[in-house]
Formats: sequence, C-alpha cells, structure tokens
Amino acid sequence: MAASKKRGRPAGSDDRREDILEGALRCFVDRGFHGTAIPQIAQRAGVAAGTIYHYFPSKEALVNALYRKWKSDVAQRVFMAFPQGASAREQFRVLWNEMVAFAAAHPDAFAFIELHNHSSYLDAESAAIDRNLKDFAAAMVMRAQEEGLLKPMSPVLLMELVFGAFNGMMRASWEKRIELAPEMVAAAEQACWDTVAHHGRP
Repeated sequence: MAASKKRGRPAGSDDRREDILEGALRCFVDRGFHGTAIPQIAQRAGVAAGTIYHYFPSKEALVNALYRKWKSDVAQRVFMAFPQGASAREQFRVLWNEMVAFAAAHPDAFAFIELHNHSSYLDAESAAIDRNLKDFAAAMVMRAQEEGLLKPMSPVLLMELVFGAFNGMMRASWEKRIELAPEMVAAAEQACWDTVAHHGRP
C-alpha cells in the first residue's frame, strides 16, 4: 500500500531526502538490497520514482548513503560512550548496553546494518566507516588480551562470537521469542563475557 502523503506545508529538500532514506530502510529490511526496486522505495517514501534520482543517482548510491547514516550513528554512540581508562570488563559492559539501547531505539536500522551482507555494494567511504569501527573494537580486544583477560584467540573471531550472540538475542526479541527485560540483558552480557574471557580471570 502506498505511503500516505504527509499533511502540512510541502516537504523541503531535506524532508524528501529523509523520506526516501526511511522508505529505503524499510524496503531493504523487508526485501534485501537485491530484492528491492526503486519504484518500491518510491511507493514506501510517498514520492515519484524519478524524484529519488534527484537525490541519489543510483540504488547503490542510495544504499550507501543509508549505510553511512546509520553506521556513523553507531560509531558516534560507541566512541562517545566508551569509558577510557575503565577496566576491560567495564568497557565491554558499557558497549554492550549502548548497542542494546541503539537496537531497541532503531530496530530497522540495526537489522539493516548488522543482519545484512553489504559486501556487494559498499563503496570506499562506507567500507572505511565499517573498518574504523571494527579496528576500534579489535584494539579493545587486543588490550584485554595483553592483560590476560580474554582468550588468546583471533580478535576477529572473539568479536564475531559476541556479535553473533548479540544479533541472535535481538532477533529473538523482535520475533517475540524472548522479552528483553533488564535482568535478561545483563545475564546475556555476562554470558558473552564468560564465553570470551580467559579461564580463571574475572
């Protein structure tokens, strides 16, 4: 069903661009990048298909703009919340809770950036944002490994174990298979820390 036009004064340029990004987000989450066509995005955004090309020259440009918008939001949240000087255990807890807060506030955006394979269309700028965030997380893991707090395994593997569990938890919540009460979020965070922590360490 076509999205209804918003009442009030006509949408400005920035408003239309945001409408297109919102429509694209919902379409990409529902259908995936390759299963989504520009007319479907236009219908969801409540604009003509040709209007989209005034803002984005291609579907690839649109999906990269959407990816950068939300991945940058995650990065900013992580960098601002990160407790420099705190213990590795506290840093892990803070970042876990920050990611839960983001995923709960923006479930479509989280599903898009974390539960989709973007490799076929990411441009250099988008890939750099993703790489910087992963490098930041890897550096945190390696510091904790140097302190003997985390298992002496590949930092990438340790991160994937945690991210995989986190994504599974959020998917189960969205599908109403579990209810993410605060105590359950805390228990899951502890379980993930226990999974990657070095035996015999706190």
